[in-house]
Amino acid sequence: MGFFIPSSEVSGNTIDGQNCSALSVLVIAMATVVTTITGMSTSAIATNGFVRGGGAYYLISRSLGPEFGGAIGLIFAFANAVAVAMYVVGFAETVVELLQENDALMLDEMNDIRIIGAITVLILLGISVAWEAKAQITLLVILLLAIGDFIIGTFIPLDSKKVKGFFGYKAEILTENFGPDFRDDETFFSVFAIFFPAATGILAGANISGDLADPQSAIPKGTLLAIVITTLVYIGMAISVGSCVVRDATGNINSTIITELTNCTTAACKFNFDFSSCQKTQCPYGLLNDFQVMSMVSGFAPLISAGIFSATLSSALASLVSAPKIFQALCKDNIYPGLLMFAKGYGKNNEPLRGYILTFLIALGFILIAELNVIAPIISNFFLASYALINFSVFHASLAKSPGWRPAFKYYNMWVSLVGAILCCIVMFVINWWAALLTYVIVLGLYIYVTYKKPDVNWGSSTQALTYLSALQHSVRLTGVEDHVKNFRQAIKELSTDLARYQRWLIKNKMKAFYAPVHAEDLRDGGQYLMQAAGLGRLRPNTLVVGFKKDWKQADMRDVETYINLFHDAFDIQYGVVVIRLKEGLDISHLQGQEELLSSQEKSPSSKDVVVNVDYSKKTETDTSKVFSPPSSEKTPGLHKDSKGPRSPLNLADQRLLDASSQFQKKQGKNTIDVWWLFDDGGLTLLIPYLLTTKKKWKDCKIRVFIGGKINRIDHDRRAMATLLSKFRIDFSDIMVLGDINTKPKKENIAAFEEMVEPFRLHEDDKEQDIADKMKEDEPWRITDNELELYKTKSYRQIRLNELLKEHSSTANVIVMDDLVVESLTSLAL
Repeated sequence: MGFFIPSSEVSGNTIDGQNCSALSVLVIAMATVVTTITGMSTSAIATNGFVRGGGAYYLISRSLGPEFGGAIGLIFAFANAVAVAMYVVGFAETVVELLQENDALMLDEMNDIRIIGAITVLILLGISVAWEAKAQITLLVILLLAIGDFIIGTFIPLDSKKVKGFFGYKAEILTENFGPDFRDDETFFSVFAIFFPAATGILAGANISGDLADPQSAIPKGTLLAIVITTLVYIGMAISVGSCVVRDATGNINSTIITELTNCTTAACKFNFDFSSCQKTQCPYGLLNDFQVMSMVSGFAPLISAGIFSATLSSALASLVSAPKIFQALCKDNIYPGLLMFAKGYGKNNEPLRGYILTFLIALGFILIAELNVIAPIISNFFLASYALINFSVFHASLAKSPGWRPAFKYYNMWVSLVGAILCCIVMFVINWWAALLTYVIVLGLYIYVTYKKPDVNWGSSTQALTYLSALQHSVRLTGVEDHVKNFRQAIKELSTDLARYQRWLIKNKMKAFYAPVHAEDLRDGGQYLMQAAGLGRLRPNTLVVGFKKDWKQADMRDVETYINLFHDAFDIQYGVVVIRLKEGLDISHLQGQEELLSSQEKSPSSKDVVVNVDYSKKTETDTSKVFSPPSSEKTPGLHKDSKGPRSPLNLADQRLLDASSQFQKKQGKNTIDVWWLFDDGGLTLLIPYLLTTKKKWKDCKIRVFIGGKINRIDHDRRAMATLLSKFRIDFSDIMVLGDINTKPKKENIAAFEEMVEPFRLHEDDKEQDIADKMKEDEPWRITDNELELYKTKSYRQIRLNELLKEHSSTANVIVMDDLVVESLTSLAL
């Protein structure tokens, strides 16, 4: 809004006069497309986590990294500083015009602009430190009054204004102005270049992000609302002026037609005015000639001048505040060590006083140039370079598919943002080709400098995420490439035939994974080897996924103990642990022809971790902890057919097992994913279901969150959880606070639990002490009476959770629950 009136006075009559009403709307629409796309990209970045001070620099640097952020931050801060000079020079030029009309110049036109500009920027410097917010409100009120004055004036066509080309709303004038009339070598794109700088203030709100109470909410609302309002005002004024004022007018009363002229065909002739002389000599009035056309049309001309002063001073003040804050944020990050002195802030608001002084000196230097035509192209291109990188940031972050990229603002598209970035680059050349090249050279030079200096920062940028994704994709692709003598490189590792076959199976089934076999004595040793050795550099797994050991009651207790200890090993190595449980089980390795059966199902390409296969010599008869086993050409016991015979039908249990193993590869429909967030695990339990909903098969599922609480605090706990989910930028359909989670479970469920663990109890009180000690030493998995009593409260809570799960989540597609560490057989029983 701050740049509205001057652009309407100078560029408004130009686009209407040179273009036409239709093309004027097209020019405004083209500028709006660029700013709207950039506004949506800005909103997406601003709602993707906490936003601190620094405006465009902060948004770009935290998205693309310090190289792009450092380059654009410096030129964006400089652009805002020089923009102060541009707006102040515009203000000073208007004041000098008024002085000329009253024959009151101090020296000459150029020096008067310098004197008035220097005084103005000094006054603005004093205002910006303490009274900027109040001054902006006052200036906004004046601006709105000026707009209202213009609108009212269009409905009051006075006879004295007709000689200057103003006749009120006339269809004939709109029809005549509907077609273009380019003069003085002007073209559509040159007119667009004149207008577009009026649309370069969309980041004014984002630039003061550190001063906003809630930038995540304020930046999207303020930016997009400002774009909508200014676009409507621009279009409304372009059509209004094009409907009221002819292109040329003499301002001479003698142009009045007394008798009908046969050769006069312009719209003015229909209202008894002949301005045909303007075709031979340039006239002082009309859309093409009078830069004060809005003052002439308005009801009270001095109020339009006040609006011009308000608009220019408001924009200058906004830039004078933005530049130091952006520069301070840049210096705090120590991207350029020599500028660290400007990071210091003063007072309770941490005001960058040194930055204010630097901005003042830069602005004063450009004010002394006193030429808007020199300043404007550079400023516009610096702004557009920032807009291009903001749009590219959104595209880049979306392309990287980082789990951390989940903006609360959903109305964006990665390809639209890419188009916006390209449009910004095109507009840079449309406005001024040499300024565009200069901008590219400066950004490239700063980028190379920051890359060479390697600043010690880690912001989790999309550049890092895309580097990881690219390395993963190329590594997976490389596993399917056969060795060739031309590309031979010595590798100190034995590649077995089995490894190549298993890897081909993964590629064939479109699984982005690596097969990494190890040989070990048992499952625990194999798991330890894999967790410590698998992966290369940053391409290392960080989560252990195992199936629930369904046969724990029938299996050898030593194998159960090994299974439990595997979890503790994972935690010791800083792994996350995910236990997958299906009622039917997960192990389908005993089914004949599983490769053909699985390959016929639709595969999900989202798996990106290491596929674990442990080959150990002490095999148990049944091990349901294996998530899957790749196909083997060896004959397996328990097959449903032999290698040459026909396939026999699967029994009912195996058919159910096979169906269950593929149920998550189908479209899930409009159901729920229930999240039971019972402990603060840092958000992993919430992140997993969110990642599921980003896939096409799960996108229609809604997330329900269940949390524990107290009956008298249910509303408070629900609001607190909603706030936390909003902070995580995770959509949810409902939050259920379980006020009865700590009540005692039903007696029959307690009895069922006691019956389940009874065979595994030690019952030391019923045995001699030495017999009990010997038995505990030989069978350490035995549950003592002391352990049972010690974990009684925890056991009852888990039994109660089982009751609540059956009550609330029996129809959910998936249940995701964070739980305590599996410590013993008691935990498995629960």
